[in-house]
Amino acid sequence: MQKKELSTDKAPSAIGPYSQAVMTSGMIYVSGQLPIDPSTGSFAGGDIKAQTRQSLENIRAVLESAGGSLENVVKTTVLLKDIGEFTEMNEVYAQYFTGTCPARAAFQVGSLPKDARVEIEAVAVL
Repeated sequence: MQKKELSTDKAPSAIGPYSQAVMTSGMIYVSGQLPIDPSTGSFAGGDIKAQTRQSLENIRAVLESAGGSLENVVKTTVLLKDIGEFTEMNEVYAQYFTGTCPARAAFQVGSLPKDARVEIEAVAVL
């Protein structure tokens, strides 16, 4: 098995011993993306909608660095600081995924790195 690390400066750098994404056998595994704007190093905004949008933009940037797009995504996992914000997150999410949407799990967690409101990971097929 060959695996290739994917990295782009259009998404936040990894803040630990992991890759932004790894590609193997036509599959791309995108690490959980926090809502960090790579141009500032800060959260894109304080509310769930702004943070969801930035997390998805970061996923898009990683996929585009490998010649893919959000249309290649087959599975996502959405981690929420507060499940009460599910509806607002979902409104933004629905703007990014239309037609045949990826399979998805979404759940509340105790806390997220840097006290983010959301983190999203994705699996894509090229």
